[in-house]
Amino acid sequence: MELKSPAKVNLFLHVTGRRENGYHDLCSLMCGVGLYDRIVIEPADTGISLSCDYPGVPEDETNLAWRAAALFFEAAGLAGGCRIAIDKRIPPGAGLGGGSGNAATVLKGLNSLYGRPFDEASLESMALKLGADVPFFIRCTPVLATGVGECFEVLPAIKPYHLLIIYPGTGLSTAEVYKNLKLGLTKSQKKIKSRLLNEGVIDPLHHLHNDLEPPAQMLSPAVGDARKALELAGADGVLMSGSGSSVFGLFREPQGAQAGETLLMCLREEKPEQYAGWQLFLAELLLTF
Repeated sequence: MELKSPAKVNLFLHVTGRRENGYHDLCSLMCGVGLYDRIVIEPADTGISLSCDYPGVPEDETNLAWRAAALFFEAAGLAGGCRIAIDKRIPPGAGLGGGSGNAATVLKGLNSLYGRPFDEASLESMALKLGADVPFFIRCTPVLATGVGECFEVLPAIKPYHLLIIYPGTGLSTAEVYKNLKLGLTKSQKKIKSRLLNEGVIDPLHHLHNDLEPPAQMLSPAVGDARKALELAGADGVLMSGSGSSVFGLFREPQGAQAGETLLMCLREEKPEQYAGWQLFLAELLLTF
């Protein structure tokens, strides 16, 4: 079985408070994007094996996709196993949800392979045990995420955009980004949600904001360099996704995103010492998946 495992972006991310246990409350507009890892799942008599072509990605039980498979077999009461091969295009540690998407894709793939013993709601409950944003990828439709990111509300229509994504070559630690966050006045989730839902067709350009971008830029100046490059490339709006380090530009037309990519490829060739590690991706918002 061969499956596509999509990435995601946060079209806004407001940190609305900090809990006593150290976790932060969020209010975020999450949307899948058409940038995919490829996952192949094959049944096996016993045990779980995983391989990945991306350097540094673990191939044991520390990989979320491996843990997703183990969770599925335990919940289904099955003694079988599987072989998982991940052809990874979404960079790890990029704020694009690649690992979480892989885990959800494995859950969905195994569920299909073994006769669909679980509905989507059950898969989402399982996915939550693996991470706060893993349930998002079960349906991968635009949602307003609240709580620590685990509470989802499906949103009405969102205006489509094309994306040019820059991964600056090195990831960021989510824990370190939050550690450097200077939390100001607590924001009201109700006000954020009201403004969003009163818009009718939601235009992401009106809402682009990420409270985690300033601390991410402190840790990695490359985030700021990527922002400036996308602005130079003519993006209609620019934002860092999640806790970084990827930065994306929104374009109304695909030709604009393609022209931006061409310009940034030229920039990378002109200044290889500064931009050699950059990876560029063209994609689009996934309004359905």
